[in-house]
Amino acid sequence: MRPVRYRCISCGNLTRFDVTTTSTRRAFHHYSVGGELVVEEDDVIAVTVDEVLCRWCGAGGTVEEVEHQTS
Repeated sequence: MRPVRYRCISCGNLTRFDVTTTSTRRAFHHYSVGGELVVEEDDVIAVTVDEVLCRWCGAGGTVEEVEHQTS
């Protein structure tokens, strides 16, 4: 999964966002005889970004994805 970076067009924020996502996962649930659960092999199948809000100005409709720069 490639890293995503956001920018708020309204205020220029590049660092603080509330990102709401929905994910589909497949996981192996292993219960002990005593009923304790250990989740193993937790695989993310799909992730959908539902909403991105700017933490600085609260805007949602003006947030865009920008190219992630690696050094």
